[in-house]
Amino acid sequence: QVQLVESGGGLVQPGGSLRLSCAASGSIFSIVTMGWYRQAPGKQRELVATIGVSGSTNYADSVKGRFTISRDNAKNTVFLQSNSLNYEDTAVYYCNVRRLLAGVFRDSWGQGTQVTVSS
Repeated sequence: QVQLVESGGGLVQPGGSLRLSCAASGSIFSIVTMGWYRQAPGKQRELVATIGVSGSTNYADSVKGRFTISRDNAKNTVFLQSNSLNYEDTAVYYCNVRRLLAGVFRDSWGQGTQVTVSS
């Protein structure tokens, strides 16, 4: 099992910034990617950004140029620097770890952290 502890969410004004963190512990082997997803009220969970073990990144079009994902491999922690936030970024943000076990991808999820963009 993988345990994920998220932090850094909160209330921010439009144009503001937040930095989310997610620390992984437990069976943290065979990790392929770490990343962030989000779910707004009434909408499906969607990918925000992922980062591979080599540092390769993938972003949703809606956050490109505004969000930056990074990771500290030594601390098994992934970060999401979110700048120029707008109302559409309001959502619960979930940390994700994807592992490859016996040829099958296994996802682990954090409990979620609320990000609210409001004036």
